[in-house]
Formats: sequence, structure tokens, C-alpha cells
Amino acid sequence: MAHETEKHKMITGQVYRPGDDLLREERRQAKRLLKMFNDALPDELEKRAVILNELFGAIGSNPEIEPPFYCDYGYNVSVGNNFYANHNCIILDGAPVIIGDNVFLGPNVQIYTATHPLAVEERNQGLEMAIPVTIGDSVWICGGAIINPGVTVGRGTTIGAGSVVTRDLPPSVLAAGNPCKVIRNLG
Repeated sequence: MAHETEKHKMITGQVYRPGDDLLREERRQAKRLLKMFNDALPDELEKRAVILNELFGAIGSNPEIEPPFYCDYGYNVSVGNNFYANHNCIILDGAPVIIGDNVFLGPNVQIYTATHPLAVEERNQGLEMAIPVTIGDSVWICGGAIINPGVTVGRGTTIGAGSVVTRDLPPSVLAAGNPCKVIRNLG
């Protein structure tokens, strides 16, 4: 069996070492692109679009991301058409983050794929894991919400401000709270 790289382990949900040289360099490259994106003048929309196309794994038409924006790698982020992210969005994308069409993120929304072992011995060795996040079409995530590793948010769902989403949410519901729970059906 061929030796698996730390990057391969990261993307496939295995325990990996984030201090690996390649992963460190890829995070530095993403930070360079993010610095250019976040420092671009408000009317430099074409410059921002070029940077996002280089940063993201896939990007639909009409994306709008208000700076500052942060992510770990960028290449694991895929966004659909008409994506909007308000100020201070953070996406920790060790694993794929797939975001559908017509998704709106309020300010300070955080999407995490990164997690750490619960066993102290493993965690103290600097080990990490990453679990994909999927957000369906036409989802609205209100300000300050946190989406945890492994979560899938169904199409047409709205997540209330300040919510901490720890489990999958079905389509077409209003969900809120910490932990986030379904409040009512929107369908």
C-alpha cells in the first residue's frame, strides 16, 4: 500500500498532522490570497473575483463575499451561484465544504470541518481530523451562527442568529439555539 500523505488523510477524514510541511505551505498560500482579497478596495470587484477563482475549489456565478473573509486552504470550498457571505466569515476547510446556490451567510458565520481527537494523548500529539460540511440550496444562516464538522443543512432552511449547529438539519425548517434545534417547519 502506498504511503498516504497527510493531505490525503486530511481530505479523506482520517487523523492527520496539520504541521506537515505541505499543509503549512498550502495554508500560507491561502493566507497570501486572503490578504490580497481582504485588502482590495471596495470597487476592485474584478480583482476580488480573480482571487476567489484562484482560492476556491469551485465557484458559481455572482459570488459576493464581504471582507474580511478567512479560510484555511480554500481549495476545499465549493460555492454555488449567487453566494453571499457578510463580513467576518470563517471557513475552516480541512475537508470539503460544499455550499449550494442562493446561500446567504450573515456576519460572523463560522463553518468548521476541523476537529480534534477527544483522547488527550492523541490531541497532545497535535493530531487533527476534518469532516465535510454540506449546505443545501437556498439556505440562510444568520449572523454569528457556527456550523460544526460533519453537519449537513437541508435545502431552504434558515438558521437563527447565534446558533450552534451540531447535527444535521432537514430541508425547509427554521432552526435556532445552542445546540441548534428545529423550531418549525417552513414547507
